[in-house]
Amino acid sequence: MRVAELWRYPVKSLQGERLTRAEVGPEGLAGDRQWALFDTATGYGLTARRLPDLLFLTGRLRADGRAEVVLPDGSVTADDAVLSGRLGRPVALRAAAEATGERLYENPDEVGEAGEYDWDAFPGARGAFHDSSRTRVSLVSTGTLGSWDRRRFRANVVLDGAGEDALVGRRVRLGGAELDVVKQVDRCVMVTRPQPGGVGRDTGVLKTIHRERDGFLAVGALVTRPGTVVVGDELSGW
Repeated sequence: MRVAELWRYPVKSLQGERLTRAEVGPEGLAGDRQWALFDTATGYGLTARRLPDLLFLTGRLRADGRAEVVLPDGSVTADDAVLSGRLGRPVALRAAAEATGERLYENPDEVGEAGEYDWDAFPGARGAFHDSSRTRVSLVSTGTLGSWDRRRFRANVVLDGAGEDALVGRRVRLGGAELDVVKQVDRCVMVTRPQPGGVGRDTGVLKTIHRERDGFLAVGALVTRPGTVVVGDELSGW
């Protein structure tokens, strides 16, 4: 398998940036999930699980390493007041390097009596704003994706071919980086959310993943040796 696409998501749960090359370090692709929006009233980090409108915003990195947000009308901002007005709640754009204390996010639990999800809070990883401390890079193959739009799954690395599930428990080389593939990625309601460019709400995606793949799609890895990865690099050691 070879690298077909590389993606980083500067702001958690927002649209990301497609790259031709990336530096991969202990926290994953450089700049990936280094920023997040927090609800200042609740203290929770925001994700598209709870607030689907986040997927209609795009995060990008400026030359100075700070993040900014592209709104649907094309305007660009990093102003908390503007973002709060857009999202209809008080929010703050925070850098992982500046965040202190426990990061809490919300995850849908059971459907309540009114037909809506009940929500549970869970602690995210330290460092970059990953949900789990167990992985820092996610990989999925075109063979696994099939006809599904890859944007639903927000993988850092899209591999041309098939067979990434067999990588779990193995150490692989990807370009100049070395990865320890530790787990399959379990999926939640976020993969059903609508996105720009004609990606509609589709609850069948998650139902199919649970029915045919036991709830997992893509694999997650830790970085055992930093290095540069370029589109076209071959994955080896598997």
